[in-house]
Amino acid sequence: MPEEERRKKRRSVFDDIFEEFDELMRRFESEFEEMEEEFEELIRSEGKTPEKPYYYGIRIYVGPDGVPRIEQFGNIKKAGRGKVILSEETEPIVDVMTHGDEVWVVADLPGVDKDKIKVNAAEKKLYIRAEGDKRKYYKEVDLPVEVDPSTAKASYRNGVLEVRIKKKEGQRPQGVEVKVE
Repeated sequence: MPEEERRKKRRSVFDDIFEEFDELMRRFESEFEEMEEEFEELIRSEGKTPEKPYYYGIRIYVGPDGVPRIEQFGNIKKAGRGKVILSEETEPIVDVMTHGDEVWVVADLPGVDKDKIKVNAAEKKLYIRAEGDKRKYYKEVDLPVEVDPSTAKASYRNGVLEVRIKKKEGQRPQGVEVKVE
């Protein structure tokens, strides 16, 4: 294949990626503007600024299937069309990675003691709940592959929870509570 054709093909692939990313960003901006308007309406309807702090953020990443994704976190939740609620629980930022024969889940949970963290593992999900003096956290994490919940090990240091679980080999129990060390 001549060099010029290779360059055109390469440009075409990059153009496709950038077009997909641009579309993703347009969708995100639209959703974010809608959510911001709904949240401002919630504040106006209450006639004052909420007493509890509110957190909202996003992270953009490429999933294991190569498709870009937007993940929201915080305590501002959509509750159906036109409704936004300020949740008691904050959804933490979570990263999920496969590494060899394990799945690693890393969650930011600042301001909680290790003994106030509850982690439950199932074959396709991980449930994280934590409560600190000022914040409560909750997150249901979809796992990319089936895991063996009985092999889960969790540690917590400097506000970061790390859970490691072996990928599934055969049949194992459905749900297991994981001790945080």
